[in-house]
Order: sequence, then C-alpha cells, then structure tokens
Amino acid sequence: MRFWRTPFDIDKMTIPHGELHIINDRCKGCEFCVQYCPKDVLEMSKEFNVKGYHYPTAVRPDDCVNCGLCEMICPEFAIYCVSTNEKGDENKKAGAKKKSKEGK
Repeated sequence: MRFWRTPFDIDKMTIPHGELHIINDRCKGCEFCVQYCPKDVLEMSKEFNVKGYHYPTAVRPDDCVNCGLCEMICPEFAIYCVSTNEKGDENKKAGAKKKSKEGK
C-alpha cells in the first residue's frame, strides 16, 4: 500500500503474511476465492481433482496478506490460511521490552 505521507507509526506497522492451504479434493471449482483475492494470489489450475473440477493454486504465495477472504467465501471449506508473522511477533516483543525499560 502506498501512502501519500509517511505515517507517524511506521515503525510499529507490520504487513501480515499468510500461508495458504488448499484441499484440492474438496473444491468444486466455483472460483470465488480467485475472484475475491485482493492480491491475486490464486489462479485456477489446468488439472482436475477427484470430483472433476479445476481447483485453485497459489501462483504468488509470498503476496498473501492473510486477509481471510478466501476461507470466508469458500462454500466447501476447501481453503484456509495460516498466519506466518515471525517479524510481527518479534516487533511486538521488542516494543514490550522497550516499554518495560521506560517504565523503570
């Protein structure tokens, strides 16, 4: 996201990241997850699953921001996202340590 100015809390901001997991055999090929993904991470594959449908694949998995739209909109619960924010956790811990030192 581009800002027209530099936010005051830029050092506290972290971009969330997620790891997509797709259960191919559960998918019925509705393409909702592909259409509603804000970062265009998903794309329909050329292969078929057990049911005979094309299923989604993550073509740009590093761009996933763990928004959860894909798992909320999937009628078959065939996709889910797991948060992978190591950097965000480290920043929160560092901020907590800094605040505790300031309080002493």
